[in-house]
Amino acid sequence: MRVRHRSDECGLTLVEILVVAALLVTLVTVGLPQMLTGVDEYRTASAARYLAARCRLARMEAVRRSASVALRFQRDGALVRYAAFLDGNSNGVRTAEIARGVDRPVSAYEQISDLFPGVTFAIHEEIPAIGSASAFSGDRDALQIGRSRIMTFTPIGSATPGTIYLRGRGKVQYAVRVLGATGRTRVLKFDTGSRGWIDR
Repeated sequence: MRVRHRSDECGLTLVEILVVAALLVTLVTVGLPQMLTGVDEYRTASAARYLAARCRLARMEAVRRSASVALRFQRDGALVRYAAFLDGNSNGVRTAEIARGVDRPVSAYEQISDLFPGVTFAIHEEIPAIGSASAFSGDRDALQIGRSRIMTFTPIGSATPGTIYLRGRGKVQYAVRVLGATGRTRVLKFDTGSRGWIDR
């Protein structure tokens, strides 16, 4: 019996492999920035919705317990941590009373960057704060809730008004806004196309 040898072997030449590799590198190089921007947008939006949900939960807890519940933000350099506290003596949640144990914690401290990597409490230098005409006017603090950095929700549903800014790794910018009289929470995003803040 004769064995036939095929002259047209199935396989790839080195040149074909290099061409395919070059095409793959090109596709990854073009697509990777778009993918990373999408991931950054998703994380920052999720962080803003999560923080808004924490505010709503604090408001519901205040109504349920018939006592003020507050989110206290503590800044340590670039890091910010926050936790919920319950008013223990019906005069509001205060820093001194937290230290003395009068106003007790309702939740443990957490950092937004631990839950959503790359997201920080910050305002991008080229983005105006809400209500500012330019990026350089207005308060540039990412925690615009007063010097005590305590956002209180009362048993009647009202709250300390304020705005908290969240920034992604790029220029993705969100804000969580709490309205004082109603305690209503809004999530806003800075739209680079219209150069304005929009509801999300």
